[in-house]
Amino acid sequence: MIETINLTKKYGELVALNNLNLQIEEGACFGFIGPNGAGKTTTIKILATLLKPTWGEARINGRVVGYQNHLIRPIIGYVPDFMGAYEDMVVSEYLQFFAACYGIHGKQRDQVVRDVLDLTDLSYKADAEVNGLSRGMQQRLSVARVLLHDPKVLLMDEPASGLDPRARIEIRELLKELRRMGKTIIISSHILHELAELCNVVGIIEQGNLIFNGPVTEIMARAHTGNVVQIRVSDRVEEAMSLLEQVKGVTFVEVHEFDGQTRIDVTIDPQSGLPTSELASRLITQGFRLESIQMEQVNLETAFMRLTKGLVS
Repeated sequence: MIETINLTKKYGELVALNNLNLQIEEGACFGFIGPNGAGKTTTIKILATLLKPTWGEARINGRVVGYQNHLIRPIIGYVPDFMGAYEDMVVSEYLQFFAACYGIHGKQRDQVVRDVLDLTDLSYKADAEVNGLSRGMQQRLSVARVLLHDPKVLLMDEPASGLDPRARIEIRELLKELRRMGKTIIISSHILHELAELCNVVGIIEQGNLIFNGPVTEIMARAHTGNVVQIRVSDRVEEAMSLLEQVKGVTFVEVHEFDGQTRIDVTIDPQSGLPTSELASRLITQGFRLESIQMEQVNLETAFMRLTKGLVS
């Protein structure tokens, strides 16, 4: 459905996107993650036919971006991180206007507007002024706008940016429904745990370079560096670290500070068969007060931090 081949965008000497190669299947929900300035928005704008690449090629449904835009635009919907609203328009007028731009007229237009208002749960706001809507409702309206012509592909740039927790949940549930409808979705976001719930495929981009592309389960496995046990002791942290380093089967011990609390991470050789209970027993025997001990849970945030260095173009 979506393919990029050596897609590159330069601004003078600055390389914003460097030979990006992607292949996204129809019906997939692709999560695009990376630091600010890594190239996510540049990629999405090229796919949305709003930006020309310096070289390389992008295809949507077999059509070449930049050469067949008139065939691509009817099948895509682009949701920027902030919507542009026309002053003094109410929600229904806003949607009627864009439906007319898509060539939808008469009774069909009225029905389409009603349908997208229902889908995005905005029917009760049909007569509200767009400028008076909350940030979350404006984002839902932005999604409603791009659904008017029933596109096959949705390109969404930080759709949950700046939203409060309730609005984020509402947007997430809406995106889940769109995925169930068979839409192919590219979504960039900094809210990584929500991407893990929504997306079946992710791509990590850094400094314009794609450093990972594949299923969510694969990125978790790649980021898993071994069996990591997370331990908190009430005091004598350095002594506890020295003791744990001497345990056979332990390959690495490091300390982390979180919100004023200290945590010891102990990496165990998976082949050693060393049980977590042995670490707890050693500490307790030596008089340490054990506050907590648990196996590390690798999630999308953990994977992102391990696979990136925080570099931007």
